[in-house]
Amino acid sequence: MLITNVRAHHIRIPYDAGVASFKQGASAISALEIVMVEVSTDAGITGWGDAFAYVCPRTSYAAIEEMIAPQAQGLEVPEAADIPAFMERIQRNLHLFGRYGITMFAISALDIAMWDLAAKAKGVPLHRLIGEARRARIPAYASLLRIGKPELIARECETALRQGYKAIKLHETTTPAVFAARQAIGPGIPLMVDLNCPLNGEDAIEFAHSCRDAAPMFLEEPVWPPEDFATLAAVRTKGGLDVAAGENACTIHQFRQMMQAGAVSHAQPSVIKVGGITEYLKVAALADELGVRLAPHSPYFGPGLLATLQLMSLRDDASFVEVFSMKRAACLWRGRIDVDANGDVEVPQGPGIGYEPDKAVMEQYRVS
Repeated sequence: MLITNVRAHHIRIPYDAGVASFKQGASAISALEIVMVEVSTDAGITGWGDAFAYVCPRTSYAAIEEMIAPQAQGLEVPEAADIPAFMERIQRNLHLFGRYGITMFAISALDIAMWDLAAKAKGVPLHRLIGEARRARIPAYASLLRIGKPELIARECETALRQGYKAIKLHETTTPAVFAARQAIGPGIPLMVDLNCPLNGEDAIEFAHSCRDAAPMFLEEPVWPPEDFATLAAVRTKGGLDVAAGENACTIHQFRQMMQAGAVSHAQPSVIKVGGITEYLKVAALADELGVRLAPHSPYFGPGLLATLQLMSLRDDASFVEVFSMKRAACLWRGRIDVDANGDVEVPQGPGIGYEPDKAVMEQYRVS
């Protein structure tokens, strides 16, 4: 089975996050920017993946079209056991563009599509290529966008619980915000706090001490810069709380540095950033070897989320799938990845990543 075409698609789906907001600098963000890759073959089977895009969709799009497509077109689609070698050749060929950021996002998209194709060729869901499923449904946590005001945070937490979510994550940087959430959800609901890399080590330790009584499951990315693993380890040791990080890390090599430094209790590979499923599996194996818990980062709504569900089905640990709390104008998967009334997301059971994207939605929200 030969790869006949590699095509990028830029999809922009508006959303409403209510009182919450996403901002890049002073600009509010009100749409999901999804950059998907479509890999066509001479057997008529199509593979899908996506690259992290956020506020740089045209850049991710160009990386797929200009770097990834020429590397892959005309090659034989590898079987599952051969995907790591296939992807390493592409990583080696593209290393001069850097092994972090946009290049790895584009590589991630192709890798996911390769696994999707390999599973479709066998007629099985992706997880069957790797192991035995241990979960058919994955509990979700509501990942609230930045809100700021404690009274509004409390209200949104209560809404998320009514919707069935079993855990909450804040994107807040103040102690009153953390305590407002804890008071709203009670003592038995897991609460996570994502700071998005704002603090130096001393301030991060102080923040950890100040919110310990609210019992966060972990603090996520408390320090700047995110790759300062020595400082992150000091925060974990001296702050008295578990620490999570990794959504901004690429490849097993950076995760090895992070884990060996003792920087994290929870590793957070993002399948659309880290290098795809291939690198994610390496990170998961290393985390198990070193006794680090896995807390995948994938709150977005493209093929990467379906791939994450497939991977999470292989583990029977207490990990949650992250879902941004927002009302989307449309769903690429016809609503089949929505959180149910019990706070779970069903693992897709179709071939490959499980579902084919809705072409009508793609056309309606396509950015030309």
